[in-house]
Amino acid sequence: MSRGLPLLHRRRIVVAGVIGGITCASVAVGAAMAGQDDSSGSGKASVKAASTISCPAVEGSLPEIPAEAKAEVDRNLALLDTQLAEANKRLSTSQGEGGPNFVQNAILGPLADKRKSTLDRIAISIGRRAEKPTGLDALAECTLSGGGAGAGAENGAGASPTAAASAAASADPAAETGADTGAGADAGAGSGQTISCPDVAGEIGDVPAAAKAEVDRNLALLDTQLSEANKRLATSAGQGGPNFVQNAILGPLADKRKSTIDRIKISFSRQGSTAPSGLDALAGCSLASG
Repeated sequence: MSRGLPLLHRRRIVVAGVIGGITCASVAVGAAMAGQDDSSGSGKASVKAASTISCPAVEGSLPEIPAEAKAEVDRNLALLDTQLAEANKRLSTSQGEGGPNFVQNAILGPLADKRKSTLDRIAISIGRRAEKPTGLDALAECTLSGGGAGAGAENGAGASPTAAASAAASADPAAETGADTGAGADAGAGSGQTISCPDVAGEIGDVPAAAKAEVDRNLALLDTQLSEANKRLATSAGQGGPNFVQNAILGPLADKRKSTIDRIKISFSRQGSTAPSGLDALAGCSLASG
C-alpha cells in the first residue's frame, strides 16, 4: 500500500498533464483562428477603405480662359474639387448601407449631376467672352478606383459603376432623413403615395423670346424627371431600408431638378436678363398621398 499510493499519484499527475496539454492546445488553436479572422476582417476593411472615386481632370481640357472669366471659372473648378471630396467622404462613411447598386445610385449618380451643372457654368462663363468650349459634359461621369469590386461583393458599398448600372433602374440619393419620408418601400409604393414637386413654370414669369425654346425644353425635362421618379417609386416595393425613398428617389430627383433649374437661369442670363430669384428652393420634392 505504501508503494501504491505514490504510483496512483503519478498516474493522476500524468492524466492531469495530458488534459492540461489538450486545453492549452485548444486555446492556442482558438487564438490562431481568431487571429486569422481578425486579419481577414482587417483585410476586408482595407479593401473597402482602398476604394476611392476618381473623376476626369477638367482644367487640362479647357481652352485658354479669358481674363474676365477666370475668377468665375476658378470658383467652379474649386467647386468640382469640393464635390469630389464630399462624394469620397460619403463613400468612406457608407459601408453597409443600401443594396448592390448603392454606390452608383447614391453617390456616383448625384455626383455626375452636380458636375454636369458645374461644367455647364464653366462653359457658359468662357462662352460669354470667347468661343464656348464643347464636350465638357463627357467629363461629368466619375468611377471607383482601388478596391471597389471587393467591397461591392459584400454589401454594395463598393459596387463598380458598370455592374451597378447594369443591375437595376437608376436612382441616386443625397441626404438621409428620418423614417417619415424615407419609410422605404413600405411608405412608398405600398400606400398609394406619389411624389409632388413645386411648380417652376409658375414662378418664372416673363421669359425673353430668345430664351423661350430652351426654357420650355427644361420645363419639359422637369416633368420627365418627376414622371420617372414616380415610376421608380411605384416599382420599388420591397427595396432598400428605412431611408430608401429619400436616398434613392427624392435625393437624386432634387439633384437633377437643381441642375435643370440652373440651366433655366442660365438661359435668362444669356439674353442679358435676370432670372427670377429663389428658383433653387423649388428643387426639393416630397411624398404626397395619392
